[in-house]
Amino acid sequence: MSDATERPVDDRAEPDAWEKACAEDLAAEKERRRRQYGPPPGSAAEELRKLVDAVADKVSGIELPLAGLAAQGAVRQLITQAKNAVEPVIERNPEVFDHLAAAGSELLAAYRSAVENQERRWTRGAGGASGEGGSKGEDGTGGTGGTERIDLD
Repeated sequence: MSDATERPVDDRAEPDAWEKACAEDLAAEKERRRRQYGPPPGSAAEELRKLVDAVADKVSGIELPLAGLAAQGAVRQLITQAKNAVEPVIERNPEVFDHLAAAGSELLAAYRSAVENQERRWTRGAGGASGEGGSKGEDGTGGTGGTERIDLD
């Protein structure tokens, strides 16, 4: 071996050493993030279960006067019924809630996009070439952007 950078082949090297090193690095990074940010959120089903439990605990902790005891009992019963109705659905179909959460996120992103596009059109029309809030139509009233005069007669 004349080249200093060449190394003899080590037949004892693990064939998946790279995979093992990557897995160790990933585990260390996950642990670091867990220490820094706390435990990651669970699935949508687990989060829904936590929400129902938190609402039930909050409602049961509310102190009402004597006249409100009947109402408090009714609210507790309603929360218990809701919890009993939701729990089997969560147990049978936990992935459904993940899909619903993803769909909600997509709908929110689409709404934001539509609103941002409309706001761009509004603000672009407000500073038109005439300096008066957009172009004028053929009849001299407001055009497509800016302030428009509406005749109510």
